Amino acid sequence: MKPLAGPQTVAVIFDKSSTRTRVSFAVGIADLGGSPLIISTANSQLGGKETPSDTARVLERMVSAIVWRTYAQEGLEEMARGTRVPVVNALSDVFHPCQLLADLLTIREHKGALAGLTVAFLGDGADNMVHSYLLACATAGMHLRVGFPEAYAPDAGIVADAERIADTTGGSITLLHDPEEAVAGADVVVTDTWVSMGKEEEKAVRVAALGDYQVTPDLMALAKPDAIFLHCLPADRGYEVAASVIDGPRSVIWDEAENRLHAQKALLIWLLERA
Repeated sequence: MKPLAGPQTVAVIFDKSSTRTRVSFAVGIADLGGSPLIISTANSQLGGKETPSDTARVLERMVSAIVWRTYAQEGLEEMARGTRVPVVNALSDVFHPCQLLADLLTIREHKGALAGLTVAFLGDGADNMVHSYLLACATAGMHLRVGFPEAYAPDAGIVADAERIADTTGGSITLLHDPEEAVAGADVVVTDTWVSMGKEEEKAVRVAALGDYQVTPDLMALAKPDAIFLHCLPADRGYEVAASVIDGPRSVIWDEAENRLHAQKALLIWLLERA
């Protein structure tokens, strides 16, 4: 019997365009025996005439879970407070937790146990991926180094939360401005786009500020010989990462992309078994 057979419908809501999130949730829900209901906020009342909590109170009477890819973290939290069904953060401006489930799965596949590994993240320190890596690596007992320009620092509150967690797991958090120091001896090297959706008008400024943090073959050479490279995609080749790194032997980004499907399925099973 499939885990979501019943049948169960999961609402998957998109404020932002998507490839991996849309496909992994739609295919994953169907594989589990459920029905994905894809909703665009452009064609719904959410964010216009209706609050997230009111939308949630309607949806909970019709669906088993809600997945939302959005902008404001506050909207997700309001929706979660307003409903009895699970609400999944499929991406917000602050966090991207579903991606981290896939990333940790990918690292585990290639490296074995997570605890004790050193991860280097280069680029925009205020990025939602950095915030997610801070909490995820701390929870897993990993050592995270974030290399970023001073003007692009991670949220101080999230850093403090990660440091408190790391104190209990044996992990560590190190914030650096030197990309070479961040990567030296790392087991895993990670980056993300310098220009996220909604920040396109900042591209020239961001490229100028972040240029020294591009993941190049020379930088990868400073990591351990068996280090792997991750990127949540889409990648802007020639900006945050050189094409030769993306397509090189250390890159595991296609495994990482596939693992979005497996991580999403596991998350839904875990949530709906407890709902």
